[in-house]
Amino acid sequence: MSKMKLITAAIVSASALASQAALAYEAGDVFVRGGVAQTDTGSENGNVGTAGLDVDNARGFTYGAGYLFSDKVGVELNSSEKFEHDLSAAGASAGSVDRLPVNLLVNYYPLGGLDSKVQPYVGVGLNYTSFSSEPTGLSIDESYGAIGQAGVDLAVTDNFMLNGYVSYADVSADINAGGATIGEVDMEPVTIGGGITYRF
Repeated sequence: MSKMKLITAAIVSASALASQAALAYEAGDVFVRGGVAQTDTGSENGNVGTAGLDVDNARGFTYGAGYLFSDKVGVELNSSEKFEHDLSAAGASAGSVDRLPVNLLVNYYPLGGLDSKVQPYVGVGLNYTSFSSEPTGLSIDESYGAIGQAGVDLAVTDNFMLNGYVSYADVSADINAGGATIGEVDMEPVTIGGGITYRF
């Protein structure tokens, strides 16, 4: 069974346990998250010379932590293991590259301060992406861009929650060879993830 199917099964099976649980996000709360995410990179992800570049989808473990300044507003820092993406140029295999995203977001919780087993949130912030293990002879610059997310926590106990989210980021970086820029990675990854949140 795949990682994503395991997370989905856990969320479904725990929903019954959540029927009696409720939580209220409050100022000063600290939380940590962990789970699995699938990233859809779309198509036409830039170019290498005159050849179009495609970056395949990838899946990996994610983690993060956050703090609430008030019942409704907080900050979250999250990242993941390196996503390994297969590359193709002009329809031919071009190796692979590892991508490591780091995101800093400000989140808004519309039901913060209210007892509810379902706590949705939306967030916006800054995405930093680094690339490594590029194909021989190539290097890819770092990227800075915007990111937005929407998610929900489903209370199982006062402290333990199931989490699901979707995020959208803007990633653009030059591809270099021999000290010259020969192309660009330009993608807008949509990431769907699920896992757990633990509130302190």
